Amino acid sequence: MCVHVPASRLFNDGSTKELLSLTGTVPVSYRGNVYNIPICLWLLDTYPYNPPICFVKPTSAMMIKTGKHVDANGKIYLPYLHEWKPPQSELLGLIQVMIVVFGEEPPVFSRPTTQAPYPAFPAAGPPNTSYMPSTPGLPYGQGHSANPGGFQGYPYPAVGPGYPTTSGSSLYTPASSVTTVGPTRDGTIGEDTIRASLVSAVSDKLRRRMKEEMDRAQAELDALKRTEEDLKRGHQKLEEMVTKLDLEMADVDKNIDLLKQRDEELTVALEKMENQSENNDIDDVIVPAAPLYKQILNLYAEENAIEDTIFYLGEALRKGVIDLDVFLKHVRLLSRKQFQLRALMQKARKIAGLSDLY
Repeated sequence: MCVHVPASRLFNDGSTKELLSLTGTVPVSYRGNVYNIPICLWLLDTYPYNPPICFVKPTSAMMIKTGKHVDANGKIYLPYLHEWKPPQSELLGLIQVMIVVFGEEPPVFSRPTTQAPYPAFPAAGPPNTSYMPSTPGLPYGQGHSANPGGFQGYPYPAVGPGYPTTSGSSLYTPASSVTTVGPTRDGTIGEDTIRASLVSAVSDKLRRRMKEEMDRAQAELDALKRTEEDLKRGHQKLEEMVTKLDLEMADVDKNIDLLKQRDEELTVALEKMENQSENNDIDDVIVPAAPLYKQILNLYAEENAIEDTIFYLGEALRKGVIDLDVFLKHVRLLSRKQFQLRALMQKARKIAGLSDLY
């Protein structure tokens, strides 16, 4: 590539703008031969935040071969330009993409020798808005403003007459082998430069692939770490549940042993009572042997008898067997007696260590 100093350019609206251009050739391998394709790259004042404007600049011995990547004016269209994202996108990567794309679909072919000389190709300037793909506006420093519409303020100047139609299909003559490094006098690029460019392209591709693999591996590692943390938390919960179950099992076993012991005691007591009941009087079994408990039993029986007497007095009053005065007299006497019995029974139960009944 050869760097041109900034020069004033006249646009369709009459304004001028100084732009920097890079012209030179890119080595393209096609069907076993290496061809040097002349190109011109225009760097706008918003570069590197917006892509350069690229043109194929054929010599008088070449003709432009229009296709999906090159139009009749030599304007180059590439996905790399349309998806330009600094700082990942750069001129070196752009040149490498051109080498690959032009190797599959050459943008020029040699002019037939019988045809009239090719008209001079005008200096390519910045394109109009119809050639510039829309790119998202990006901030690029003080004194500039991003234009998301794709530089509508830079119209493409008028170009010369279109290239004549031809039926020729042969490519431009292959470049002779060169041993020097860098561009030669005829504009070709040396083998060492090509080799260095290819090595750089392969290195960049390997670095990108390596970064992708490392990012993918890191994502998988992060996912595995999260899974490991979840498994550890689950394992801890399971251990807590197992410990809790062991404690509950120990309590259950303890209660089972206690119930078995109580069952054996009850069985022995029942057998003992059955053996004693055959020789004992029923009254001796029912009536308490201790005087205190016997007193409590008698007081309880007498108190319940008074309760029944009051109930039947009420029934007699309801049926008219006795009058109201007789009912009230007997109920008053029985209630006083019942109160005394309850008070005495409560005192006896307290002495015996029994709970309160009322």
